[in-house]
Amino acid sequence: MGPVWPLAGDVIYPRAPDPSPSRRVAALCHPFPVPSPAPIATSSTIFQLGFERALRKQNKEQVPPAAAPEPPQRRQHAGKSGKKPSGHEAGAKPGRCRSLEEALKALDLADLQKELEKSKSVFPENPSVWVKDLAGYLNYKLQAPRSDPVLSQHPHDYPYCLVSKELRSIIRSLLGKASGVLELFFDHCIYTMLQELDKASGESLHGYRICIQALLLDRPRIATTNLGKYLEVLRSQQTRPAKCLTVLWALGQAGFSDLHEGLKVWLGVMLPVLGIKSLSPYAVSYLDRLLMMHPNLTKGFGMIGPKDFFPLLDFAFMPNNSLSPSLQEQLRRLYPRLKVLAFGARPEAALHTYFPSFLSRATPACPAAMKEELLTSMSQCLSLDPLTFGVWRQLYTKHLAQSSLLLNHLLESWESSSKKVHQSLQETVRSFKVTNEELAARGTGGDQDVAACDAACKELLHKMRGRGFPWSRLLLVLLAFAAGFFLHDVQTHGSFQASSSAQLLRSSGVLPASQLAWQKVSLGCLEGYRWLEHSLAHHGSVAVSMLWPQLELLWKTSGEMAWDVSQQCYSLLSWLRGNLPWLSDWLQTRLPEALLHFAECVRELLLFLLRSCLLPLLQGLAAVLQRGWQSCLDSCK
Repeated sequence: MGPVWPLAGDVIYPRAPDPSPSRRVAALCHPFPVPSPAPIATSSTIFQLGFERALRKQNKEQVPPAAAPEPPQRRQHAGKSGKKPSGHEAGAKPGRCRSLEEALKALDLADLQKELEKSKSVFPENPSVWVKDLAGYLNYKLQAPRSDPVLSQHPHDYPYCLVSKELRSIIRSLLGKASGVLELFFDHCIYTMLQELDKASGESLHGYRICIQALLLDRPRIATTNLGKYLEVLRSQQTRPAKCLTVLWALGQAGFSDLHEGLKVWLGVMLPVLGIKSLSPYAVSYLDRLLMMHPNLTKGFGMIGPKDFFPLLDFAFMPNNSLSPSLQEQLRRLYPRLKVLAFGARPEAALHTYFPSFLSRATPACPAAMKEELLTSMSQCLSLDPLTFGVWRQLYTKHLAQSSLLLNHLLESWESSSKKVHQSLQETVRSFKVTNEELAARGTGGDQDVAACDAACKELLHKMRGRGFPWSRLLLVLLAFAAGFFLHDVQTHGSFQASSSAQLLRSSGVLPASQLAWQKVSLGCLEGYRWLEHSLAHHGSVAVSMLWPQLELLWKTSGEMAWDVSQQCYSLLSWLRGNLPWLSDWLQTRLPEALLHFAECVRELLLFLLRSCLLPLLQGLAAVLQRGWQSCLDSCK
């Protein structure tokens, strides 16, 4: 026999097996009903410490007022299993609908309002009971085939996206009135879902899922207030993937309305279980969907630090880890956005904290893809955060092999790096060279790494010193100086012939030679022009003699075609002139006088434009074309 609760009149009411709200009021007074022995061992470590102490204090408050009348059909002996239900509870548990859409259409909102009003009247000072009645009623009525725990075949807002506006309004209104107990209500929904999963033929969980989504849509922080205890749930239930995925799904609903809270959920409970084979696919797909739904990453800045970022880097690039190749490839595609989130809004002030972990991973045995990413990231740290050079100098002696790789990478990308990096790197490389000499003198271990670092440092120093003579700059300076001197000389002597520059050019023979060259070039250009003038006239006359018959025929044909078109237009105008009086009379009988006056004004305007603008323009264009054609003929003859 289940536990009983004292109500008004010292009458004992049993906890009925029917889960509908009007018959579970007493049982719902306690947010976490005592489960069967099997579920107790799996769930007590999470919810017992967090909730039961606070809820025991509320038991007395959940007793209804003494004046509240007791429904007669509920007064019966606790040991009797059969009792006569009323209203919508008549008969056995409702059958499952073929789909959730069908169950939502069949939901009686008036009956739901009636049950909620009854709950409020019996427990006016305890909103915790109201919201639990709401969740219990919805879950009892929305019996449809179960889906997988994470609803992978549905949109991210399923099943809440199927809820009508009226039902959404009822849910949100009740949640607003119970704002003080919503954290406990969220825990209650998850705990009840886990209990139902323990049953072989348990209820479908659509009602609780709808309540969770409605709750976290406006209050996503509720899901992240107690992530530690849910992580304990996942660790204690690793052998029950359905339960773990249900918890992850419920917590993950917070991220679809708030990127900050979604990242907090992912880092708090999904990243720690990323290596578990049954949970990894959902964790990676949730992160993919979260970043896809929030393309603006600025709201997530500050969430990912070095402690969280580098495990992600290892999962994405290290081979033979606990992720499958497809999941690793999916995580690698998300890595650039995770890197942006980690570096934050001001990478120039934070990258030096990432450099030590980048450097320690860049070993010679590192995979090629990961090595390339590490070297690129370290170069980015050096170019953006000046403090990185100081951090590198401190770590140099302990990471000689890694430093040699980085130095060679900087040597290869020397041309593409900025001058600011060159200047900062010069001091660092010089200090490395001194350190290399000290290490070589001591004869400590790692002579090969010291030699590699020393060779790279020498190459970098050579590049810094031997950039080559700036011939282009020198030539530009000399040209500018010569032009200035020439202008000053000419201005001083009054003319070029009297200037010192001209005398120098004459004495050296440059001026006579340049004058002779100019005369030859001028003569060649003049002869070429005369040849072109004679040849053009000759070849033009030949072309006219050959093409004139065809052009004349084309002109004649075009004239005939234009004449035919004009005749057709004249015929059309004549026909319109003969039929326009009838059309004008018909329009006058059916159109207002103002509209006819407006049409007459438009007609006069068009005639004016035709006579004063268009016709003179066409006549002038025809005259110009005629003169051009005549001049072309004259030049060819």
